Amino acid sequence: MWQELIVAVIVAACAFHAATKYLPAAWRRQIVYALARRGFNQDKLAKLFKTQSSCGDGCGSCGSCETPAAAPDAPKDTGVARRVIQLRVQR
Repeated sequence: MWQELIVAVIVAACAFHAATKYLPAAWRRQIVYALARRGFNQDKLAKLFKTQSSCGDGCGSCGSCETPAAAPDAPKDTGVARRVIQLRVQR
């Protein structure tokens, strides 16, 4: 009896982890909205399922309504050399 209960808890935890990590973002958002309609805290669920707020909810996180920053006149040297990886295609 106890073994079956422990296995059920482990399987449920693994399924929950897989749902929070590997499901597509649209499915995770639907899960968050469905659970929020049933009384769960939407902010905590969104953080747990790693879903980002959309532009439609007015959160301002997407930055689409902000004014763009002024472009600098001269490019800055970041010290990072850019490398190009050339691929050789064999046919």
